[in-house]
Amino acid sequence: MNHEISGFSKLSKAEKIEWIAKQYFSQPEEAISLVKNYWNTDEKLQQLHDEFIENTISNFYLPLGIAPNFNINGKNYTVPMVIEESSVVAAAAKSAKFWSKRGGFKTTVLNTEKIGQVHFIYKGDKSKLVDFFNQTKPKFYLETESITKNMQKRGGGILDIILNDKSAELENYYQLYATFETKDSMGANFINSCLEQFAKTLKHEAHIFESFSEEEKNIEVVMSILSNYVTNCIVRAEVSCTIEELTEKHIENPKEFAEKFVRAVQIAQIEPYRAVTHNKGIMNGIDAVVLATGNDFRAVEAGAHAYASRDGKYRSLSNASIENGIFTFWLEIPLALGTVGGLTSLHPLVKLNLEILEKPSARELMQIVAAVGLAQNFAALRSLTTKGIQEGHMKMHINNILNQYHATAEERIKVAEYFKDNTISHASVAGFLEEIRK
Repeated sequence: MNHEISGFSKLSKAEKIEWIAKQYFSQPEEAISLVKNYWNTDEKLQQLHDEFIENTISNFYLPLGIAPNFNINGKNYTVPMVIEESSVVAAAAKSAKFWSKRGGFKTTVLNTEKIGQVHFIYKGDKSKLVDFFNQTKPKFYLETESITKNMQKRGGGILDIILNDKSAELENYYQLYATFETKDSMGANFINSCLEQFAKTLKHEAHIFESFSEEEKNIEVVMSILSNYVTNCIVRAEVSCTIEELTEKHIENPKEFAEKFVRAVQIAQIEPYRAVTHNKGIMNGIDAVVLATGNDFRAVEAGAHAYASRDGKYRSLSNASIENGIFTFWLEIPLALGTVGGLTSLHPLVKLNLEILEKPSARELMQIVAAVGLAQNFAALRSLTTKGIQEGHMKMHINNILNQYHATAEERIKVAEYFKDNTISHASVAGFLEEIRK
């Protein structure tokens, strides 16, 4: 069957759904009913969600969970998390409680500088381009004043603009490299608007620069765009305690645990295959809070993984050490986040989640997110170096398996009792259900 269609975006919502149902489903009415079941009964609220993106047909739900007891710099936070993976919220909450009794998380924002670039091709004498840039630089600020005025009132704006010569890597390639402070907004639209004005100024001023030849005047702007690799927008989160204080139910020998934990982190520092999964665990926590607060988790992910490769080899984002009987575990990560603008002022649940966090500034949110990432990593490494990751994960996952097989309340009781002392896997749960149903 040919599923090609012209003018799909011009169809009404009902027409889009009808076309999809008829094209892809043997029972189109069932498909339409399922799509509509996820609509909000409040028409205005549904319209708000419909307008977040294009060609919307329904809502796609993810669970919103809560991880309490995060003590960060002496203040207690209850953290909202949006994620579909079982055990993540439980692990974060467990780590938060563990460290709340051992001094909590210490976090510091090292910098909040964001980056944007105008990428352009210039064919000519580099010394002339340098002279041109130095003469034109004040105009880049002047001609973006209408864009930066409100941001400057909040203490932000353009920090600096420099000329980068990249011609050794790509012939005739240069860039305007600009740094920004965007305060409590993520600032993507602000930065991109500034960059596009820089590009217009660059081209216009080049055409009237007397020292340029005709070819040199013809600067080709390739693109103007912010970077999600924010190497100067870094936050650090740390936990530490004496080795003896690590003792708990599953850590009877704290010295052995601490040494094994540090070795596990060292392995992730040198072994990329392990480092990817290690950092994925960190991002389980980070992405969940980023999503819950209406921020761009794809940008955060891309920046974090680039940062993990900054010395040319992919490594762990976290570190651990034992010095003079003190166990220390820390994380440094680039996080460009906002608490105003975008979804933060539109999505009702995002606004609710920011209220739960007591309306944090962007800097405070950076610290909360980093602490949750570190908590998640601690929980994963604690499991891996003690009882193994699957025991806790599968206990959380068993409910999904029972739902898949439509288990009754009575069957759930029998399953819970049986798997207290037996290994949990999808096959073993399914087999046990089949057995008791006979």
